[in-house]
Amino acid sequence: QVQLVESGGGLVQAGGSLRLSCAASGRTFSSYFMAWFRQAPGKEREFVAAISLSGRTTYHADPVKGRFTISRDNAKNTVYLQMNSLKPEDTAVYYCAGDLGGSSRYTRVGEYDCWGQGTQVTVSS
Repeated sequence: QVQLVESGGGLVQAGGSLRLSCAASGRTFSSYFMAWFRQAPGKEREFVAAISLSGRTTYHADPVKGRFTISRDNAKNTVYLQMNSLKPEDTAVYYCAGDLGGSSRYTRVGEYDCWGQGTQVTVSS
């Protein structure tokens, strides 16, 4: 398994931007389908975005389409989440997750083999 460490969270005003990074240890990062999830207080963890092993295919949840972009750099063992036009409802702890090989059920929390510790994103109005 890879070990995942997120960074880049913080406090930002509505309309602002942040870029989250998730650094993976190990030499098998390119074998992992990667995703970002988020969890707001009192709510279940929800899918945000996912990216294929090569990075050529991406998926974004409807609430973030057109505002967030997932990408990866396999040479750097890192996956990113660029978040623009942030809204207060984007406030949550953001987690990156990896699924060895990938699955069509990429929106499901249970499909993922490894998780980072999370990074807090707070959007003020």
